[in-house]
Amino acid sequence: MGQISGANEDGVMDAETEKLLHSEDQAVEDDDTTTLSHKEAMELFKDCLAELIVGDPLLSDLPTAVTREEVSSQIALAHGQAMTVNVRRADDHVLPVVVVNSATVHDLKRAIHRHVMLKQERENGTLHISWRYIWKSYWLYFNGEKLTKDNRPLKEYGIRNKDEVTFIKRLRPK
Repeated sequence: MGQISGANEDGVMDAETEKLLHSEDQAVEDDDTTTLSHKEAMELFKDCLAELIVGDPLLSDLPTAVTREEVSSQIALAHGQAMTVNVRRADDHVLPVVVVNSATVHDLKRAIHRHVMLKQERENGTLHISWRYIWKSYWLYFNGEKLTKDNRPLKEYGIRNKDEVTFIKRLRPK
């Protein structure tokens, strides 16, 4: 007759073997995990992320459906590596757009595009905006000067943190 490993000749287990078997039984009981669908896991993740954002003073200004880019921008702002440029639209609505300190006019235009598209997506608004038409029809304008050169850094135009840039209509040459 075979003998159980860890048991003496009478078939009685020693204390260490009994403890080991008990811990394996407990592990099997604890391993009773529930399986979540992708949608359920994403909802759980979004809920946890929203709780983290609300509780963090640095990130509390962000919306609950935040993107990785928005979190990175807020962190860069806090560390002085980025600046907020307030862009005033023709309807007097101001868009706080975050760009890195070394950003060019082209970078600002891309940031405006991202900001508007995210806002429209969150509000279930129009997603079909012709940015080509907008940049052909309007200039960005700061402190009496049109921002005409896309590759020129914003600092060369004198744009600093929390400065306001506006849209002005381009006039057609006669």
